[in-house]
Formats: sequence, structure tokens, C-alpha cells
Amino acid sequence: MCLVALAWKTHPHWRLLMAGNRDEFHARPTAPLQRWPAPHDNVIAGRDLRSGGSWMGVNLHGQAGMVTNVRDPNATAGGPSRGELIASYLAGGQPATDYADTLASRAPAFAPFNLLVADAESCSYLGNHPQARQDLAPGVHGMSNGALDAPWPKTRRLMGVLEGWLAAGSDGLEPLWAALADEQQATDAELPATGISLEWERHLSSAFIRGTDYGTRASTIVAIGQDGGGFIHERRFGPEGVYLGETRMEIEKEGCGSWFPPFAEA
Repeated sequence: MCLVALAWKTHPHWRLLMAGNRDEFHARPTAPLQRWPAPHDNVIAGRDLRSGGSWMGVNLHGQAGMVTNVRDPNATAGGPSRGELIASYLAGGQPATDYADTLASRAPAFAPFNLLVADAESCSYLGNHPQARQDLAPGVHGMSNGALDAPWPKTRRLMGVLEGWLAAGSDGLEPLWAALADEQQATDAELPATGISLEWERHLSSAFIRGTDYGTRASTIVAIGQDGGGFIHERRFGPEGVYLGETRMEIEKEGCGSWFPPFAEA
């Protein structure tokens, strides 16, 4: 997951609304959004089949999580898979603040990441490059491959669309899908300097990245209501941005212990 904007406790119905894109090499094997098999069958997420983790997902208790990498070619690679951070949180059911606090001590073992985990009470951020920990205030937040709320052009644009969507008071999601599909690149003056070539800084500056080998693999919207019910909706893409299909799954309100199968599969 390389881009996300979220509204935390600012909507009359949704305590959490997230919209994000996962950018990855197209050759990396990935399972589409689904309910995971036992013993982690409370998790609903896409799955990285190489390492077994995920980039963004929910569970049947109304918890949600997402992770991005931090772009720094000079940072130490290796360590446990960052997708484990999402899988462990969603499968374990630990309160978000406790999970972030406990994880902080071993965060340096992972390659650079930004992590957000949310439950009914809090939305907690943990980063390890640099090490940072905070609980989010109600409002709109965003992150890409820099720090939380860093003013990267594509992060600002997606946050702006989400703010406009909230102000309009509409439940139609098309403005958010359109923002996730935005291929507008930043001007050179706006680009961050992350240690990669100017050509790649330009290419990676759009919300939706179209490419043969690397690009946006999935766009996802998550909505969790005040009662813990909601949905997660994923659209998938192949090389050169070819649409591959989509899945939407419902989360029944907290305490009911049931789920609804996908009703929008293309």
C-alpha cells in the first residue's frame, strides 16, 4: 500500500473511512480480497502470497489496518515482512493502541514502514523510519511513502478530495474512486527528494501508477460505522492498469459474529 487518505471520527455515520492504493510489482503473486481461511478466518483482506501478509484490511470486529513502505534507497532492507504487521493485528484482535505500543520495541527489525491500526476507540500510527508513534486526532489524514501527513502532492490531492466529499455530505463513492484513479503527475518543483531518479520521482508522483512491470495493483475503500459494521471494496488492476475485477464484502455490526459474501465481483 503506497497511498491512503482517511477520515477518522469526522463523518456522521462512518467512524473510519479510508481510500488507498497498493502499488507493487505485477509479478508478485497476490490473492484478491477475501475472508481468510482458519485460523485467521476473522480477517477480510487481500493477501500477499509470497510472504503471507497484507497491505490493508479489516476484521469481523470492525478493526482496520493499513501499511505503506517508506521510500529510502539507502535504508536497510530485509527483516520480517511488513505485511505481517497487518495480518497480526487483524487476526489478534488486540486494541489498536496496545498493538502499536507493543510493536514499537521491535519495529526497527522491519524495513521502513508507516502503519495505521484502528478500532472503535482509537486510530494509532507507528513508523520506524524515523521512529514515531502517535494517536490520530479526529479529522482527515494521509500518508504515502513519507511520514504521516507529509505534504506529498498525491497525498494532498487525495486528502483534498476526501475533505470535499465529507463537506458535500454525499454517500456516493465515485469521487473517491476517481481520485484513486488519478494519473496526474506532480510538477518537478513539487516532487519529494527520496533518493531515486527524477524520472521515477515523476512516475511515482501520481495516485494511480500505470506500468508494465510495476504499478497500482489495487484500489480499496474501507468504511466502518459507529456500530462496527461496514464494508471493504477492492478494485484490481494488472500491467498497464488493465482492470481485472472487483470485490465488495460487508461487515455486520459488532457483536453479531457473521459476515456477508461478496456481491460485486467482476
